Amino acid sequence: MSSLLRLATAGSVDDGKSTLVGRLLYDTKSVLADQLDAVTRASVDRGLSTPDLSLLVDGLRSEREQGITIDVAYRYFATPRRTFVLADTPGHVQYTRNTVTGASTAQLAILLVDARKGVIEQTRRHAAVLALLGVPRLVLAVNKIDLVDYDEETFTVIAKEFTDHATSLGYPAGSVLSIPVSALVGDNVVEHSGKTPWYEGPTLLEHLETVPVAPDPHDAAFRFPVQYVIRPRTPEHPDYRGYAGQVAAGTVRRGDQVVVLPAGLRSTVERIDTADGELEEAAAGRSVTLLLADDLDISRGDVIAAADDAPVPTDELGATLAWLSEKPLRPGARVLVKHGTRTVQAFVEELSTRFDEQKLSTVDSPEALQLNEIGQVRLRTAEPLPVDDYAVNRRTGSFLVIDAGDGTTLAAGLVGAPLPVLRSDRDVVSPGP
Repeated sequence: MSSLLRLATAGSVDDGKSTLVGRLLYDTKSVLADQLDAVTRASVDRGLSTPDLSLLVDGLRSEREQGITIDVAYRYFATPRRTFVLADTPGHVQYTRNTVTGASTAQLAILLVDARKGVIEQTRRHAAVLALLGVPRLVLAVNKIDLVDYDEETFTVIAKEFTDHATSLGYPAGSVLSIPVSALVGDNVVEHSGKTPWYEGPTLLEHLETVPVAPDPHDAAFRFPVQYVIRPRTPEHPDYRGYAGQVAAGTVRRGDQVVVLPAGLRSTVERIDTADGELEEAAAGRSVTLLLADDLDISRGDVIAAADDAPVPTDELGATLAWLSEKPLRPGARVLVKHGTRTVQAFVEELSTRFDEQKLSTVDSPEALQLNEIGQVRLRTAEPLPVDDYAVNRRTGSFLVIDAGDGTTLAAGLVGAPLPVLRSDRDVVSPGP
């Protein structure tokens, strides 16, 4: 079992996400005494008899005054069994783009629904985004179960509707779990509730502590986007030429045969340097400096990859976009594509399909993609990019679409079509021509 779990939360406004996260932090004793004192004082000032645990999460005063959370907040907590990194994302529909950010590296996502409202449009949208991003496991927290008198039938109906929706999005049996909880009271969050004797599953924390998760892709094909070229030119190191960056996928070892893309230059890894000394190998997530046996023309934006399993650079990208801008995307638009450490100009050749996450259907050749919509596109880039299919490698199969005018992020792009419902409709989307 992995000792680290990266998870994200998602849900609609007022479903109780902040309270649930606060409850997890509080009940796992992951809150400092002065933080709890401050929350207790603020709660008393509001006339509350118990601490408002949502205040442990809502970090900015202006956000609390508006009653909404508008950023992605990362929280860290641990139990004796596992360490957690949690991305808490906002619930307003206009902040779906933050859900994309928070869930992009998650191994599990907790989706909240209000037991009084059940599965709503935003729930379906969030589930579609999580499926698109390849988050492998979902937990549906049916919150405020106390406000429906702990009714088993209400929970069962909601759980079945959501499971059916998740299954339609491609989630296999066993990867989706529904739990009746009350974040405010604490039912089934950390401790089992005697008020839900009909629920025989784990508490939320028990599930988070024991759910199997896939480790970082250390055994995947090696990928290393170059961030900096280091040439100190000092008397001690007159010939030093290193390539600094973070291993995006796989493992690199001294003596490995590599290829530099997009140029296709080949060499051998001679050294793996870090601030703490040399390494024999470095795996995904590790920041290192590579020294190669040959003096090659390598610059920021190049990718050093395993020579025997390297992607073929292409200037034509078939991809799925989660459109995050209020400005619609239309065919013919000129944008920037940022893949790894390389940013290139690109042209939108075609909008192939738009996905309706409510009806689980697609519309062919849409006129535009609007804010929060998901669609398949074909992009032509000014320079070839060494991309992988997102379904094979999440880190090197993803990219950003950027406004060439003001530098704002317009979309999260995924090479290929991760959603099964998209793959079944059209077969045109692929990493390249």
